[in-house]
Amino acid sequence: MLRHLSLLGAYFLQYSKVRLAYRADFFVSVATTVIATVFGVATVWLIFHRVPRLAGWNFYEILFLYGFSLLPMSLFNMLSVNLYYFGETYIVEGKFDRVLLRPLNPLFQIVFEQFRLESLSDAVLGVVLIAGCARQLGISLGPAEWLYLAGATLCGCVIYLSVFLMLTCVSFWMEDRVGVIPPVYNMLTFGRYPLDIYNPFVKFFLSWIVPFGFATFYPTASLLKEDLYRHYVYLLPLVAGVFFLLALFVWNRGVRNYSSTGS
Repeated sequence: MLRHLSLLGAYFLQYSKVRLAYRADFFVSVATTVIATVFGVATVWLIFHRVPRLAGWNFYEILFLYGFSLLPMSLFNMLSVNLYYFGETYIVEGKFDRVLLRPLNPLFQIVFEQFRLESLSDAVLGVVLIAGCARQLGISLGPAEWLYLAGATLCGCVIYLSVFLMLTCVSFWMEDRVGVIPPVYNMLTFGRYPLDIYNPFVKFFLSWIVPFGFATFYPTASLLKEDLYRHYVYLLPLVAGVFFLLALFVWNRGVRNYSSTGS
C-alpha cells in the first residue's frame, strides 16, 4: 500500500509538471470547465424562474444538490481520462502490452497515468455552491457534516469509476474505438437533479442498476430531507463497495481474455 501511495504521488507530480509546462493551454481548459459549469447553474436558475418548486424541491435545495454533484464528478473526471479512451488507445493500438510488462498493477497504471487537473475547478465551485445554499436554507454545516460530504464524495467517485470501469472492460471482448462509454456518460447529468422528478422506472434504474443516484442524489437528500432519505446514508458505502468489487471482477476477467494485437 505504501509503495502504491508513493507511486501515486510520483505519477501525479510528474503529470502535473508536464501539464503545467503549457500554462496557457491549461488555464484555457480551466476557464472552459468553469464556463460550462456556470451554464449548468444558469439552467437551474432558468427552470426555477418559471417553476417555483420541482417535485417538492425549491431552488436552493436543487442548487445544493447540483453543487454536491460537482464534487464526485470532478474527482471522477480527473481520474477517468484513460478509461474513456481505453479501447482506442490500449486495445486497438496495442499499448496494453506495455502496461502488462511493468511490475505494477495494470489497473493502477491505467487510472493514474493521466490526470485531468482542470476538473478540480468544479470541486471548488461545488464547495462554494454548497456553502452558499446551506446559508440560504438555514443548514449548519459543521465539521461532522463536511466530513460526511467528503466521505460521500469519495463513495460517489468510486461508484462512477466502478460503473465506467465495467463499461471499459467491454473493449476486451469488442475491439471498438468508441466503445459504450459515451452514451452512459451522458446519463451522469440525471444525478444532478432529484430522482423524484423521474418516473419510477428511471428512479429504480438510477438507484440499483446504474447507481448514479447514490453518487449524488441520496447523500444530498439525506441532509436536506432527512426524514425521507436518512436510511440511504448507510447504503452508500455498501453500494460503492459492491460495485467496486464487481468492477474488479469484470476487469480481471477482461485482462485474462486479452490477446495482443501482434503488431
